[in-house]
Amino acid sequence: MKYGKIVQGKFQKRLNRFIAKVIIDGEEEKVHVKNTGRLKELLQPNVDVLLEESSNPNRKTKYSLIAIRKQHRWVNIDSQAPNVVAFEAIKEGKIAEIGTAKKIRKEVTYGASRFDLYIENESEKGFIEVKGVTLEVDGLAKFPDAPTSRGTKHVMELVDAVKEGYTGTILFIIQMEGCHTFIPNKETDQAFAQALIEAAKNGVKILAYDTVVNDKGEMTVGNLIPVDLKA
Repeated sequence: MKYGKIVQGKFQKRLNRFIAKVIIDGEEEKVHVKNTGRLKELLQPNVDVLLEESSNPNRKTKYSLIAIRKQHRWVNIDSQAPNVVAFEAIKEGKIAEIGTAKKIRKEVTYGASRFDLYIENESEKGFIEVKGVTLEVDGLAKFPDAPTSRGTKHVMELVDAVKEGYTGTILFIIQMEGCHTFIPNKETDQAFAQALIEAAKNGVKILAYDTVVNDKGEMTVGNLIPVDLKA
């Protein structure tokens, strides 16, 4: 995945879910935050951030915040990026557990549901839900960072698809390097954590991959990370 022109700044304050104050070249700017999650452990005063400069002169905010430095690494926080990265990786056969897809499509409706990806190979047809992970605590990647009834609904809808003969996969894209395990964040959303356990019991694959984030905030798929649903 690629971004346009990238600049670096210093985070100051989040004003609401969508807007933050950042110092860029000594000037305070209001910028768009490309993630509506809480991000409390990341959005700390004076941390380094990466921003994409918009080429649209009519936009209210000139910059979009896409990545935050946490200790020695960049964490991509762009909520749209995981779907792009997953699509590219699957198309290129880089997710071994999913394999090489003959056909891959985005945003496919099935029944009352819309799944992120639909894939076909020689013998199977299936759906993939992609979840971006930005929360890390002591090497554990955790999802979600805020309650998500929509996420729980997607998990159970995948179970229904599997029961009807499709394959179902939940692919957690960890938007950083350095995590040793993925776990559901049951302290934040017990229902989602329980739904993942039920999904796994019913044949839904639960996968987690970390990513390499470069100094432009751009992500590429890295390594398969162990998943512990009962942690």
